[in-house]
Amino acid sequence: MAFKDECGVFGIWPAAEASRKTYLGLYALQHRGQEAAGICTREGRKLHLFKGLGYVADVFGEATLDSLPGDAAIGHTRYSTTGGNVASAAHPFLVQGRFGQLALCHNGNLTNAESLREGLIQEGAVFSSPSDSEVILALINRAKAKGLADAIVEALKQVEGAYSLLILSEDQLIAARDPYGFRPLALGKLGATYVLASETTAFDLLEAQYEREVEPGELLILGAAGAQSLFPFTKVRAKPCVFEHVYFARPDSLVFGQSVLSTRRKMGRLLARCHPVEADYVVPVPDSGVHAALGYAEESGIPFEFGLIRNHYVGRTFIEPRQHIRSFGVKVKLNPVRELLKGKRVILVDDSIVRGTTSRKIMQMVRNAGAAEIHLRISSPPTTHSCFYGIDTPTREQLIASHNSTEEICRFIEADTLAYLTLKDLQTSMKDADGQGFCYACFTGEYPVTPQDGKTTCG
Repeated sequence: MAFKDECGVFGIWPAAEASRKTYLGLYALQHRGQEAAGICTREGRKLHLFKGLGYVADVFGEATLDSLPGDAAIGHTRYSTTGGNVASAAHPFLVQGRFGQLALCHNGNLTNAESLREGLIQEGAVFSSPSDSEVILALINRAKAKGLADAIVEALKQVEGAYSLLILSEDQLIAARDPYGFRPLALGKLGATYVLASETTAFDLLEAQYEREVEPGELLILGAAGAQSLFPFTKVRAKPCVFEHVYFARPDSLVFGQSVLSTRRKMGRLLARCHPVEADYVVPVPDSGVHAALGYAEESGIPFEFGLIRNHYVGRTFIEPRQHIRSFGVKVKLNPVRELLKGKRVILVDDSIVRGTTSRKIMQMVRNAGAAEIHLRISSPPTTHSCFYGIDTPTREQLIASHNSTEEICRFIEADTLAYLTLKDLQTSMKDADGQGFCYACFTGEYPVTPQDGKTTCG
C-alpha cells in the first residue's frame, strides 16, 4: 500500500468563464485526489455549486459547467478518509449564514475537530457530513466579529492542525494557511486575475505566472479593492510537510518555493552515495520513484531503465477475476519488462514503504520476471509514525518500519538488500540546514501540533 494522495484546492478571482478555468485547474490537481470533485462560482451576489463523486472529467461536462456562471470560483478535488467516499463529504461546502452565502474548500486536517464538533452540536449546530471542514464554517457563523474576515480569524484561532483554505463569499475570495504551513498553497497572476492552487502545475495549464506562496499564517483577501494580506495569528516556525516533495506533489510543480523535480533528484543522488551496490540497471517504481531513480543513476553511473511499466488508465476501482490471481491488484497497475529484467541485477527505487505488502508483491513480480538480484532503495527514511495533518496514513501498528528493523523488513519483502535515505540526507535535499524547516513527524514522531482526537480526518 502507498499513501493516498491529498486534496487539491483551486481558486480564481476575477475571470471570465471562471468555472471552466477552475475545471482546468482541478484537472492539473487530479493526482491529489480522485474520489470527488466540486466547483462553486460567484455570479453577482449569488453562489452556484456543483459537486459529485469521481474524477474531474466524470463530474463535469458542458452542461454542468454552463450551470456554473460567474466571474469567480473555488474548486476542490478530494480523496476520502473519514466518512468514506460519500457525496455529502465532497467539497466545496456551501452554507447560508450571517454573512450570506459562503462556500469553503479545505486541504488539511484539524487535530481538534472532534472536540470542536461535539461542542458545536451541544450548542445546536447541525452537520451534514463527517468532514472537519464543516466545523470551520460553523465556527465562522458563530463568531462574534462583525466582518467576515474578522470572523474567519476568530474561527481559525480555535482550530488546531493543518489547513489551506479557500472561502468564497458574495463579494470576496479569501485564502488562509495555518501558521505552521503544513499544506501548500500558491498564488499566481493571469493578467489582472488572481489564481490560487495547491500546486503551481495548475498555473501552467492556464498560462498564469507564479507569484509566491501564500505564507504560513497569512489571510489573503481578494475583493473589489484588490488584494489585502493580513497576518493575524501568533507567529511560529513554519513546518511544511516534507512528504509533498517525497511523494505527493507532481515533479513539474514548485511546492514551498522549491522544485519538486530537483529535490527528488537530490534524494536519489544522496541515496546512491550512502548505499551503493553493483547492479546492471536502476529501475524506478513509477511514478513517484522516477526522479529519485534518475538521481541514483546519475550519481552511480549505472544505466537507468524503465523495467516496470505503469498502466495510467486504471481507475479508482477495478473488478478482480473470480479465480484468484496472486498480486492481482499490483499487476493491474504495474507490469515488468521481462526482456529487460531477465538475468539482471536490478536496483529498484521507490519513495517509501508503508505496510510492506505492496513492496513484497513488487519484489515477487520482478523476481518472477527473471531478475537475478533485487536491491530496493527508498528515497526517504523509514516511515514509523502516522500523520495527523491531512495525509491518509495507516495506524502506527500497521506501519512496518514502526516495529521492524531494516533487516527484518528486507526479509519480509523478499529483497536481496534494502536501504533507506537518512533523515540528514533528506534534510540536505530540502536545503534544511538545521533540520527544523519542515515537518518530519512521520519519520521521527516529533509532532509540531499534538493531536487531540488521536486519529486522522481529511477535510
